[in-house]
Amino acid sequence: MNTTRILAIAAAATLAAGVASARDQIRIVGSSTVFPFTTAVAEQFGQATGNPIPVVESTGTGGGMKLFCAGVGAEFPDFTNASRRMKASEFTMCQENGVTDIVEMKVGFDGIVIANAMEGPTFTLTVGQIWTALAANGPKPMMWNEVDPALPATKIEVLGPPPSSGTRDSFEELAMEHGCKMAGGEDCGKTGMEIRQDGVYVESGENDNLIVSKLEANPNALGIFGFSYLDQNADRLKGASVDGEQPTFETIADGTYEISRSLYVYVKKAHVGVIPGMEEFLAEYLSPKASGEDGYLVDKGLIPLPEDAHEKQAEAVSALTPIEASALN
Repeated sequence: MNTTRILAIAAAATLAAGVASARDQIRIVGSSTVFPFTTAVAEQFGQATGNPIPVVESTGTGGGMKLFCAGVGAEFPDFTNASRRMKASEFTMCQENGVTDIVEMKVGFDGIVIANAMEGPTFTLTVGQIWTALAANGPKPMMWNEVDPALPATKIEVLGPPPSSGTRDSFEELAMEHGCKMAGGEDCGKTGMEIRQDGVYVESGENDNLIVSKLEANPNALGIFGFSYLDQNADRLKGASVDGEQPTFETIADGTYEISRSLYVYVKKAHVGVIPGMEEFLAEYLSPKASGEDGYLVDKGLIPLPEDAHEKQAEAVSALTPIEASALN
């Protein structure tokens, strides 16, 4: 065994000992959309195993990636939630900081909804109209009926996620980029998907429950968030249809509701076997009773993977197979 190999093993052993002695509670950061699902799994895990309930922080997908990729050791989180797939640039950031083995776990699907309070006007939108209302490089109307005379004669005010949010990334890609093309905008793959910053779109942080409360206070305003928040507040909010489809469990699952995406949790393999309970937490998350088609996460608004895809995902994650950079390009 050469000197480099011996030093590497010694460094890994020292790292593991440091992590184990410093922390016995799992730490999770990341997406506000995935937050309620991971929190539910954390509570079940704590009750079933007797381990401390993991700490789950809602930092946004982008913010979670920065924390997760900052390094290996007790001061860094073990998992990060993501409402979009990890970017190649984030994978590189992880590698440069020594987070070399990352396991990707797809937990289900979600729709991005545009909703307002029950007592507000009903919106029937197209992605082209959404782009016209919100594009930084569009016509910048101030009223919805300036976008289309058939829309309500109310001020355009949209409460949505900040740039650190994976929901914001997905909204720009799925709604703004596509809407730009539908509306005849220019440079739709770059500047065309940017959201205006003149006060019409209000960045409302990573607390989606706070957006729900603000919508009740202002029924003419619209909010952008994950389907689970609409599902959990179905007596308080109504979702706008987009291109003729209502955001429902069925239309998101079969892909007919266009603004839909996959949800992920990323695992720091170097912490597995060092931070107590990580294997058991993963087993709980991917169990049929949690993220399966009839699992308790479905009751919280998660759109589950098809049964065969769920089984394959569980097998891959159990084997702790790291993702390759080529998979993210």
